[in-house]
Amino acid sequence: MPGPSPGLYRALLGLWAVLGLGLFGLSAVAQEPFWADLQPRVALVERGGSLWLNCSTNCPRPERGGLETSLRRNGTQRGLRWLARQLVDIREPETQPVCFFRCARRTLQARGLIRTFQRPDRVELVPLPAWQPVGENFTLSCRVPGAGPRGSLTLTLLRGAQELIRRSFSGEPPRARGAVLTATVLARREDHGANFSCRAELDLRPHGLGLFSNSSAPRELRTFALSPDPPRLAAPRLLEVGSERPVSCTLDELFPASEAGVYLALGDHMLSPDITLEGDALVATATATANAEQEGARQLVCNVTLGSESRETRENVTVYSFPAPVLTLNEPSTPEGKVVTVTCAAGAGALVALDGIPAVVPGQPAQLQLNATEDDDKRRFFCDAILEVDGETLSKNKSAELRVLYAPRLDDSECPKSWTWPEGPEQTLRCEARGNPAPSVHCERPDSGAVLALGLLGPVTRALAGTYRCTAVNVQGEAVKEVTLTVEYAPSLDSMGCPEHITWLEGTEVSLSCVAHGVPPPSVSCVRSGEAEVVEGLLHVVREHAGTYRCEATNARGSVAKNVAVTVEYGPSFEELSCPSNWTWVEGSGQLFSCEVDGKPEPSVECIGSEGTSEGMLLPLASPDSSPRVPSIASELAPGIYICNATNRHGSMVKTVAVSMESPPQMDESTCPSHQTWLEGAKAAGLACAARGRPSPQVRCSREGVPRPQRLRVSREDAGTYRCLATNMHGTDARTVTVGVEYRPVVAELAASPPGGVRPGGNFTLTCRAEAWPPAQISWRAPPGALNIGLSSNNSTLSVAGAMGSHGGEYECSATNAHGRHARRITVRVAGPWLWVAVGGAAGGAALLAAGAGLAFYVQSTACKKGEYNVQEAESSGEAVCLNGAGGGTGGGTGAEGGTEAAGTAEAQAGGEVFAIQLTSA
Repeated sequence: MPGPSPGLYRALLGLWAVLGLGLFGLSAVAQEPFWADLQPRVALVERGGSLWLNCSTNCPRPERGGLETSLRRNGTQRGLRWLARQLVDIREPETQPVCFFRCARRTLQARGLIRTFQRPDRVELVPLPAWQPVGENFTLSCRVPGAGPRGSLTLTLLRGAQELIRRSFSGEPPRARGAVLTATVLARREDHGANFSCRAELDLRPHGLGLFSNSSAPRELRTFALSPDPPRLAAPRLLEVGSERPVSCTLDELFPASEAGVYLALGDHMLSPDITLEGDALVATATATANAEQEGARQLVCNVTLGSESRETRENVTVYSFPAPVLTLNEPSTPEGKVVTVTCAAGAGALVALDGIPAVVPGQPAQLQLNATEDDDKRRFFCDAILEVDGETLSKNKSAELRVLYAPRLDDSECPKSWTWPEGPEQTLRCEARGNPAPSVHCERPDSGAVLALGLLGPVTRALAGTYRCTAVNVQGEAVKEVTLTVEYAPSLDSMGCPEHITWLEGTEVSLSCVAHGVPPPSVSCVRSGEAEVVEGLLHVVREHAGTYRCEATNARGSVAKNVAVTVEYGPSFEELSCPSNWTWVEGSGQLFSCEVDGKPEPSVECIGSEGTSEGMLLPLASPDSSPRVPSIASELAPGIYICNATNRHGSMVKTVAVSMESPPQMDESTCPSHQTWLEGAKAAGLACAARGRPSPQVRCSREGVPRPQRLRVSREDAGTYRCLATNMHGTDARTVTVGVEYRPVVAELAASPPGGVRPGGNFTLTCRAEAWPPAQISWRAPPGALNIGLSSNNSTLSVAGAMGSHGGEYECSATNAHGRHARRITVRVAGPWLWVAVGGAAGGAALLAAGAGLAFYVQSTACKKGEYNVQEAESSGEAVCLNGAGGGTGGGTGAEGGTEAAGTAEAQAGGEVFAIQLTSA
């Protein structure tokens, strides 16, 4: 037996709790009310399942107790104040067990409620109709037997995945079980092939259980639509035995057309139709064939079935027999002059006619006799038969051809005596003879045996022209005829009869004629280009006759034209314009002497010197076609008199030519130097530029950019680039000249920094700026005893660090170049709080210069060329300190401050360098 369920354990736990409370409350038992309890009070159990119920009381000593129920029990467990019992195979929809105890002569009761549920294991959808007409309603019915409780059940009808109707049975009695859902649905075309199903859902989630669902098997619905009209039947009204005729049956508004069945039959003979679908239309086609057993009236039936309905159409067809008539000739092929019998016959009931002449009565033959002649050959005879069937007249006919044998005949219509063909296009040469059997025709030339290819397509050539003998032969005899073939062709002008080039000699008499070939013979006329008059007869040749003539040959087959170039030749002659008597040769131009001579053919010309320096020399000539015969003329070509001789095959002529020489302008470094120097203040003059050339060139020079103003003296603004242009009648030559203007030095600025003064121990700087070209060399003169003086690399700056009293005094800056010298002086005072600087006038400057000359030392030393001496090293040795690193003039300058001295007046002896120096004191 299985162990206690979890419900039993809960019941036992509650029982022990009750016992515990009883032990604690023995003293209060008499005061508290007693009760009975049943757990669980309300239970929901799946149908056929089991459940443990716990019945308990708080009575300390119950007399007896129990559990009343109609359900089957499987096991019981007891205690003093409790009872646990398992109920099994619970099938009742609802039952109420009662728990009771007897306590103190009272009965204590507790009533419970047990309900069962059943899952929707069976969901059934009532079968659908096999075919459902479109537009009519059908019923969907779903049954879920036994599932419940019904109040928790929901049924849904579905078309595929689409919900059609959904119903919940909430509110139904708890004991109700099972459910049915029915719905009426309108059938549609799109429902064809759709699956319908039913889904059942039992929702026990409010009772602490899950959602149970199930679905029925899907059922497919087949819908159809069938037109109320009968099929349209297309069939012949009459059908001949042994013939085949098409029949067709058509029905529209079918759905689904592919599901329709077609029955097509002629009488009791079922046909095999081919079905063609076009949307909702159906077309059934078949071939109806009748045999002799079916002769008579028959019915053609077409039946179309779809779903549970069908549509049918019937048509009457008459099956008849009508054999073709028989036409016979006793001699289908007979010699000319023999009698021939023709007979036309048909079956019973048919009326025959031979060549339109009917028989006397239906069923009898018609007959004809004739004497065969050539005209009867290939004659056709016609036999017609007429039969009446079901009010309709039917006819059939038969024909036959008579062949009459006769000898060949060559008629002009089929083999003309004269043939005329154009040359070129392909032709079929025909000479046909009448005769039976068909004669063979052979045509050949009696003179050469050449044979015409009769009946074959081929090109017509001139070689086919001539007379032929044509013979036609068959078994009945032969015929002979002579034929003349003429081949016509368009004119032609060849080089033999009409040359492209004709040469005439001036002064002779000639005629212009062209011979053309063609059939018929062509006529030829020649016209000069640009003129309308035809050239005829003899011509007295002059040069004007030269030119192009157009000759045209014409006949019935066409025309041809040809250009004929006429050249008139004549002896040489000189013209002054084309070969001048005087010619000037320009040196360096590469120009050749042009001496063009009129004459045909073109004369050869040669010019040879006859006297002076040109005697025996050949004068190069320019080619008439502008391409020089020689690359250039030698520069030593000698002027003089030359004799020119022109010669061709019709004679020669002589002319005298005088040749002179000239040249274009030319400038070079020797006549116009590219770099020239002017001195400022000098008298203004033009550039030294000249040019060589004949005639003598004129030279003009102008400044590039800003024009040079007119001055009497040279100014610095005159420096720049000039362009000189030399011109004569043979050309120009240009040269660029750079002009530089040099000027004497001027000390433009001499300044002290700081300008406000210097105290002992302070620093000061003297700056000297000079303007000169070429650049000036700067030198300084310092007061005697001034130590520790520094100079910049170009001597333009003098600096003193830690000024002392000995640094006070007059300083002189002088600038010197090749054009002169200029000096300025400045006084520096180192005393008290101020430094003042004065630039003396001419008298004060001269006095200070004289005092400085007595104290200054000038030493010439090559060691000073690299800069100043180190003062500290010179103090112990008494060496001088170099104050300038470049040569400079000394001399006792007496000029005023700012004045200039003439070049050389303030300089040392030639070749030496003068330096201002200072000795340091011990």
